[in-house]
Amino acid sequence: MVNYRRRVDIIADILQVVRGSAKKTQIMYQANLSYRVLQRYLAEITGASLICFEDEKHCYILTDKGRAFLDAYEEYSKTNRHVEKRLNDVRTKKSVLEKLCSSE
Repeated sequence: MVNYRRRVDIIADILQVVRGSAKKTQIMYQANLSYRVLQRYLAEITGASLICFEDEKHCYILTDKGRAFLDAYEEYSKTNRHVEKRLNDVRTKKSVLEKLCSSE
């Protein structure tokens, strides 16, 4: 089963790579993105002021807004993991109930 990353997960991966500072190639490899996909996301998150390009160092750096995004993403990610675990527990209990009700 292929597990695709959601848009916010890809953005968070990019921002985590850029947390210190990073060049385009570093971001592409560390965030595991194709060049085409990276270009699209860099344009989007630069436009949203989550990162900016520093001409002097020829690299991308994280903005305060980008740090705020990562903080919010971390909280979201923790909550999401908890909810998914609870949902799996509910599905397991439902399956047990369905087996008990079957005539087999």
